[in-house]
Amino acid sequence: MKLLYSNLKLFVLFLCISSFMWSQNKATYTYAIKGSDSLKMDIYTPKNIKTHDSLPVVLWMHGGGFSSGKKDNPDEVKMMKYLTKNGYIGISISYRLLLKNFETGFGCDCPKTFKLDIFRQAAIDYLDAAKYVVDNKDKFQIDPTRIIAGGSSAGAEGVLNAVYLKLFFVDDVSKYNDVNFAGVISLAGAVVDADYITIENAVPTVMFHGTEDNLVPVGKAPHHYCATNSLGYLILDGSEIIANKLNDLGASYYFYKVVGGKHELSQIPFNQLDNILEFFNQTIQHKETIQTKRIIIKKP
Repeated sequence: MKLLYSNLKLFVLFLCISSFMWSQNKATYTYAIKGSDSLKMDIYTPKNIKTHDSLPVVLWMHGGGFSSGKKDNPDEVKMMKYLTKNGYIGISISYRLLLKNFETGFGCDCPKTFKLDIFRQAAIDYLDAAKYVVDNKDKFQIDPTRIIAGGSSAGAEGVLNAVYLKLFFVDDVSKYNDVNFAGVISLAGAVVDADYITIENAVPTVMFHGTEDNLVPVGKAPHHYCATNSLGYLILDGSEIIANKLNDLGASYYFYKVVGGKHELSQIPFNQLDNILEFFNQTIQHKETIQTKRIIIKKP
């Protein structure tokens, strides 16, 4: 009986220690005010962070078709907590939802020029968030050389365009001279033109995408697969094209391709997060070059 009681005390003590070690602090900051929009970020920091620590960070942009979603969606919060358990600072941002209450949505009735401007403004919001983090690197205890840009769906498009198409979308790139990204996570994302990915700006990139995604193409195809005569006809380069480009450049990538998968690949893959962080550990921390394509057949 005494042994059982002793073991029980040890188990309770372990739970308390584990809770302390893996719990986190959360703080919210306004990184920009644009018109009526106050753009904020939630910063999740491990509670056991030491005074002089400088941790890697994942800067996350949620999805929602540029019309919905929020920085503290349940899955975003769960991911941020996972990151703090693994020695990262997690930052989830809000950004301007410029298509909110917009009648055409982001489909084939939304003019191409408007789509491009939505991509532009999302990329700029993301870069402004990254600049705010870098400008406050000491306060937030982040390592500015280890910022991983991440996003899902619309957020993935915003992130990819911010990292790889800065010269295309931003008039004065000198504003972001101190902003550098060490890696990218894209869940069902695409860019306007993969030719803007070069040996100078290529970073280790993780991509998840389904071959039957009817919104964001996995290859080179029209956004939402719009007809050539529609207002919203805009060719995008999806994960397959980005992976091929990185492969040709000799840059690191991890492409998780699901044959038969649709836009559900934009959901945060919690069962793959360990693999994702290990990929970044090898490519960023240890400077290894890794080129991986995993092809999964979706179960009927």
